[in-house]
Amino acid sequence: MNKNNSKIPTAVNDAIERMLKRSQTKILFPVITLGIVKAFLKTNQDIFTDLEIRGIYQKTVQELKKYLGHDLHIGGIYYDAYSSRNLPQHKVIKIVGHKKYQLNPLYKNCAKEFSAWLPRRIKTFIDEKLGIVTKLAHQKTRIKISSNSNKFVEIIKNQIDKNASNFEIFGFTLIKVHLEKFACKVYRDTRTSSHDAGVDLSTNFGVVYQIKKLRVTNMGMAKNIYAELKSNFDKERLDDGKVILIIDDITREIKKYLIDMKVQSIDKKDLLNLAQQFQDNEDREKILRIIYEEFRREYASVI
Repeated sequence: MNKNNSKIPTAVNDAIERMLKRSQTKILFPVITLGIVKAFLKTNQDIFTDLEIRGIYQKTVQELKKYLGHDLHIGGIYYDAYSSRNLPQHKVIKIVGHKKYQLNPLYKNCAKEFSAWLPRRIKTFIDEKLGIVTKLAHQKTRIKISSNSNKFVEIIKNQIDKNASNFEIFGFTLIKVHLEKFACKVYRDTRTSSHDAGVDLSTNFGVVYQIKKLRVTNMGMAKNIYAELKSNFDKERLDDGKVILIIDDITREIKKYLIDMKVQSIDKKDLLNLAQQFQDNEDREKILRIIYEEFRREYASVI
């Protein structure tokens, strides 16, 4: 049995944790599983068609939106493969006919406890992953935070280091709002869940940024990064110093090496120093709004 709820089998708990861990921008499989179990609890029916599972999933997304108070990281597009391949792989259901599936007895035996526990686990998971981002949807929250410069900087400091997605989005937003003061535009066209090795941020003045949440501590790493930049960008752009690296941490020696190769770098300390330079409440509120909008672009439910 798992330590969070003694009536939920360890195998069930472990399956849900694997689903959550592997999720990128939507927690599809835990949401579908929750819906199927709740449907069984209500009707005592344990066999479902693909069409029924699709409808159950959509209904569960709406219920979770109300429960969580936001729609981030919840509902994505439903595909037939979820019931025919993915959920059977997680041993939530098994195939019993053409587009017919039966709920695993493990879930039936703990259906009541599971239906109460999983929404709480989902809330905890999203809160831990997205932090304060879910609250930034509310203008009152953004205004309250932006009115206190110390609180604003502290939140940036705590959130920017949570994961690669946060590092990219927070870093982009700070640079974007800063450069707009000089009539410069910065555009973020990629997604944090993609594996695009090229441009992460583009501009209207010819400079491109590549973001890497890495701690570069030795020359071997630096040379590998420069080799990657050479493969991603043309020689003229590199020679003109129009490629800027945004990185978690970098030593002074390696920073100088990259400068000698005409590649500027901005590290996390530089970004936090930049955050401290925003003196106007309106600028700070704008940063918080854009951060939420960028997360919403990736994580918002499509249902």
